[in-house]
Amino acid sequence: MKAQAARQLDAYLDFLKNERRLSPHTLSNYRRDLDTLTAFCDAHGLDDWRALHVQQARAFAAQLHRQGLAGRSIARTLSAARSFHRYLLREGLAAHNAFTGVAAPKAGKRLPKALSVDQAARLMQIDGDEPLARRDRALLELLYSSGLRLAELVSINVSDVDLRDATVTVTGKGAKTRIVPVGAPARTAISVWLKERAALAAVGETALFLGRNGKRLGARAVQLRLKQWAVRQGIEVPTHPHMLRHSFASHLLESSGDLRAVQELLGHADLSTTQVY
Repeated sequence: MKAQAARQLDAYLDFLKNERRLSPHTLSNYRRDLDTLTAFCDAHGLDDWRALHVQQARAFAAQLHRQGLAGRSIARTLSAARSFHRYLLREGLAAHNAFTGVAAPKAGKRLPKALSVDQAARLMQIDGDEPLARRDRALLELLYSSGLRLAELVSINVSDVDLRDATVTVTGKGAKTRIVPVGAPARTAISVWLKERAALAAVGETALFLGRNGKRLGARAVQLRLKQWAVRQGIEVPTHPHMLRHSFASHLLESSGDLRAVQELLGHADLSTTQVY
């Protein structure tokens, strides 16, 4: 934050101390929570409080979620940020309160565990020219790139993937079909795998991902291979396919702040299901 923004924060804390007569303990909590917000702004290149919009406010809340803070702690931090922005509005130092309507998850709801961005990137760095290594990189990239459920992944046929259009058609819960985008790294990995697949596929097999026997790869095999690769890549937390879906959702929400877009990509029927992120 610029020096001017830091002075505005100090002025607010002085206001709490001298006008609101808050206790030293409460002031310390405000300082700590707002320092956390300042660090977030610095990390995202926001050097003025006016530059903070609702998308960044939601991304800030998502970051707190990913760090494993309890719902009550997140609510307190967001309350401090909201109160600070009311002060900025009153003083003519902001045009809007970015934190209006940004809420912590309900008490008792735990954020699904997710990999950090660095851990996810490291997991995808699978080396090796053997067919199964190339297959595994393609399926892991697709899981993470498109936020797929495990059952959706293993049910994909070659015809469901459109690399030119950068999409894949999947069938989710309730037999509902949706089309989701596929990122560039996943498209590249799938293209490499398709060349290997042609030599492995059993006669008449339509599945995108195959086992050693040339037939559709099962869910259990995906779980085991992911676990093995996580250990080999130095991921120090237990890793499973659904964690990549959670990671996709958390990272996308943190970067975009668009909860409804994440809902559509995940195939959630109810927005409340997505709000846990």
